[in-house]
Amino acid sequence: MTRFATRCCFASLALALAAFAATAQTQAAPASGGDWHPPADTTTLELWPGGAPGPQTATEPEHDTTTVTDHEVAGQRVTRIGDVSDPTITLYRAAADRNSGAAVVVFPGGGYRILAIDLEGTEVCKWLNSIRVHCVLLKYRVPNSGPYPKSSAALQDAQRAVSMVREHAAQWGIDTHRIGVLGFSAGGHLAAAISTHDQKHLYDPVDGADQLSCRPDFAIVIYPGYLALADKNFEFNPDIPVTSKTPPTFLVQAEDDPVHVENAVEYFLALKRAGVPAELHVYAKGGHGYGLRRTDLPVTTWPVAAERWLRTIGVLPEPGQ
Repeated sequence: MTRFATRCCFASLALALAAFAATAQTQAAPASGGDWHPPADTTTLELWPGGAPGPQTATEPEHDTTTVTDHEVAGQRVTRIGDVSDPTITLYRAAADRNSGAAVVVFPGGGYRILAIDLEGTEVCKWLNSIRVHCVLLKYRVPNSGPYPKSSAALQDAQRAVSMVREHAAQWGIDTHRIGVLGFSAGGHLAAAISTHDQKHLYDPVDGADQLSCRPDFAIVIYPGYLALADKNFEFNPDIPVTSKTPPTFLVQAEDDPVHVENAVEYFLALKRAGVPAELHVYAKGGHGYGLRRTDLPVTTWPVAAERWLRTIGVLPEPGQ
């Protein structure tokens, strides 16, 4: 695999993510107004009953920042929620007669500035439920909540979320050894960060959940950012300390992604060097921020490959079992 030397230059990673995530801040009236709320048939828990640790970065009440002129994906609008100060987890259950026992905690992307809560959140939960997997959607703090160690807020939320899923595993019909994470863009970085920062919680214990492991058993990382340093010739980010104990990982990115395909490639190579089972899918076209919305581009078929990988590593049973 080449270093992609002939590829045209793009803006820096931080600017590219900000341009994708925060165009709403330069527009006028919101498209929808109001806040995002999970469906009534789901279970939502506060992450920090006594208040989240660390400084408050939200400057307004939580709200949908999307505007009528914001970029659409596959002809549909994207709900971009901002100023999240009270993070939650919401359980989307697989059907009782189709529950495989596996669960995935989902981290939407948004440059650590907003959360693409439907494109990279609720729509992902619907897909996971369709393949017999419980989905736990993490609404983590934004803005300025990452990447770690610039801020530890989002990673604290992710660690707490995985530990809380383990605490409720028996109640929710989840196998404690089949709890994974799935993240997009900044959420993809967050999935890699929790995969490599699982030995110690980055906050004082709140309750019994924090005595349980926050290590995911597997990770799905889709068009991640912050894993390769553009200003250092795409050197792998040393703040993601991959070891042989890093969980098996599935990676997807497009070569024409303005956030740079090297993020997925360099993470894959780091996993390979550490002896961690990993699967990398690189596509010629696709750009950034497509979620699961199907288009005529092959990159949008990645959920089919991801489901097959989950069967390959034993998270899901083979069809008919």
